[in-house]
Amino acid sequence: MHIIVIGGGFAGVNFVHNLASCRDFEITLVDRNNYNFFPPLLFQVATGFIEPSNISYPFRKLFRKANVRFRLGEFIEVDPDRQTVTLSNGTLNYDFLVFCTGTETNFFGKENVRKHSLPMKTVDDALNLRNHLLQKLEDAILANDPLERKKLLTIVIAGAGPTGVEVAGTLAELKRTIISKDYPETADPGFDFRLCLIDGGASVLPPMTGLSRQTTHRALTKLGVDVKLNVQVTDYKNDTVILSNGELIQTKTLVWAAGVSASRFNGIPDNSFGKGNRLMVDQFNKIRGCERIYAIGDTCIQKSDPGFPDGHPQVAQVALQQGKKLANNFRAMSKGVAPKPFIYVDKGMMAIIGWHKAVVDLAAPKIQLKGAIAWFIWLFIHLFSLIKVKSRVKVLFNWLSSYWSKDQSLRIIIRPRPKTG
Repeated sequence: MHIIVIGGGFAGVNFVHNLASCRDFEITLVDRNNYNFFPPLLFQVATGFIEPSNISYPFRKLFRKANVRFRLGEFIEVDPDRQTVTLSNGTLNYDFLVFCTGTETNFFGKENVRKHSLPMKTVDDALNLRNHLLQKLEDAILANDPLERKKLLTIVIAGAGPTGVEVAGTLAELKRTIISKDYPETADPGFDFRLCLIDGGASVLPPMTGLSRQTTHRALTKLGVDVKLNVQVTDYKNDTVILSNGELIQTKTLVWAAGVSASRFNGIPDNSFGKGNRLMVDQFNKIRGCERIYAIGDTCIQKSDPGFPDGHPQVAQVALQQGKKLANNFRAMSKGVAPKPFIYVDKGMMAIIGWHKAVVDLAAPKIQLKGAIAWFIWLFIHLFSLIKVKSRVKVLFNWLSSYWSKDQSLRIIIRPRPKTG
């Protein structure tokens, strides 16, 4: 039987990995990139602490299995009646289809924000943000107009979830320990490096416990981040971020980490989609209203789990566990054994804030950790979550080097040469 897997993120890779040795299935993994990457460390690529190769790995090398093939391409449409998938470069037949496409940045219909802000969802986004931040620092050194310099040195981050907090904290540490070394001109009067973190909610890190939220807020404020809560970005035009309370912030940089949405798929009935375009699935992750089509990870919403009647959070652990469970269910079904429903085991949440600053909420036992011990736990878990040992060694080397020197040497602007003629 042939299984087509659309998307090679946490859910897709874990599903394929756990089914790769089963000879009852032939698997084709389809992705728009030829590599898997580790999203929780994108912010470290964006801020120049690690290289993109440290968190990325090519699919063809990752799955050198007899029953796994890779296809580089974009999903176009599915025909459930004919059991075919149309891609940007051809058509494939399937016996089973699994969607694992994750999410995309949600700009909430704000067209100017979509055009001019900097999202943080892909490796391309992270490299673009790194280039942008470094270029604006170079431009600020040369700027003669104080207002223009202020805009260049002001960074606004929309969204105070883990991504927004981690970007804000890391940039604040860069300001404190590195920027003054690389750009001695910033010590002169008139160079005011400003960081603003904005969220429409009442606190930072809303999914975490009250203690972790309070600790994070205090730590960010101490690092010099201007945290603005209960206010939203309504527009971004003419180098001006417009807030819902009427406040205007002049800036050349708006980092958008304010929300995500799943994708809609041509060929899937409209009534199969739920809130945030997430595909509604049953307890076995089969899409409601569709036969032989499944969805796992952030792209689906499952309300059959007793502990999560409104659906699971869109976090990596859900994707990993669903990928493994669905693979095990396919193995069982191939042997005539009934599948088992998915039940999520919540292991907790964590976020890094800055140097020796992090928060960790453990689900079982219910413990909240902060400070250096939480920071080391965050490093350890993320390090060993990387796919390959070689990647772990590279990241560990970069982290140890940064730890002892409070510096690193990856602040390089790299752009492809534009085509001419």
